Amino acid sequence: MTHFEGRFAGQVAVITGGGSGIGLAVAQRLASEGARVSAWDVSESALNATGLVAAHKLLVDQSDEQAVAQATALTIREFGGIDVLIVSAGITGPNVPLVDYPSDEWRRVMDVNVNGTFYVNRAVVPHMVAKKYGRIVNIASVAGKEGNPNASAYSASKAAIIAMTKSLAKELARSGISVNAVTPAAVRTPIFDQMSQEHIDYMLSKIPLGRFGTVEENAALIAWLASAECSFSTGAVFDISGGRSTY
Repeated sequence: MTHFEGRFAGQVAVITGGGSGIGLAVAQRLASEGARVSAWDVSESALNATGLVAAHKLLVDQSDEQAVAQATALTIREFGGIDVLIVSAGITGPNVPLVDYPSDEWRRVMDVNVNGTFYVNRAVVPHMVAKKYGRIVNIASVAGKEGNPNASAYSASKAAIIAMTKSLAKELARSGISVNAVTPAAVRTPIFDQMSQEHIDYMLSKIPLGRFGTVEENAALIAWLASAECSFSTGAVFDISGGRSTY
């Protein structure tokens, strides 16, 4: 895969969920192109296993508003600013019908996926506004566009992220900051451990290409959205779904 040497030279990228899956792949991609990376993750063991030698690694639960504020301040103190924000942390919740969905599990999915994305965006945006430049990419899901059965909380949370992204993008449209969302179809990452095999099989059956996406494919798209080259797209939703979603 071709990388663009120096594309992010001198830039600082914050990546939540940076310890595994798509978040880790993006962290590795941006670092390889010159970015100084601050990887945030709720799992200390995942962060320690990343192999991100030069990265700034922080143990952060993005559903904790105070923890997000502290991590933002620490990153600013370490690097002097934030140019790129990738919000990739998220959970699936159980795969059960809505009528059987436990209320505490529903709230947990919303806390991590929706509230967490809000907390991180809100904490970082003022620093980008001050320097009149920024690139934000919020990772949603094709489930947020189409709704997956037996995944009502996850689907609803990802739809909320799409709408939040569109709203924020319009607010910041003339500020030098772009805000876009990515809606992957299923990608085989540790998040599969949170899903039933039946649900995994269902997701694969909906992809015309007949395979799951890869973290590297997602990282390539996200890297472009995070770059200065992405200068006329904001408030947009970029599909990477193997043909499942084409609108």
